[in-house]
Amino acid sequence: MFGDLSGMMGKLKEAQEKIEATKVRLNTIFIDGEAGNGKVKVTVTANRLIKNISISDELTDKEEIEDYLLLALNKALEKAHSISETELAAAAKDGMPNIPGMDMFK
Repeated sequence: MFGDLSGMMGKLKEAQEKIEATKVRLNTIFIDGEAGNGKVKVTVTANRLIKNISISDELTDKEEIEDYLLLALNKALEKAHSISETELAAAAKDGMPNIPGMDMFK
């Protein structure tokens, strides 16, 4: 009915290993976001971990800093999310066995 079940299980294990390796690699991909013409800069990993925040000495208004920080973080996190989803979907698709009716990555 399902063909080679042990072969499929092996492919699923291989897919899981590829996904885990991709997650580790995503920690080495750095994405920058900035706001206020570079007055606030942030760096995050593709796994959405904040690695660096830089705030220009020109900024002295607390509300302005907060606004720019939110903008910069959201820009960087949006890019990180997109990269992460693309990379993980590719890793999963490459390792998945061909199971009829399971077209999750079309």
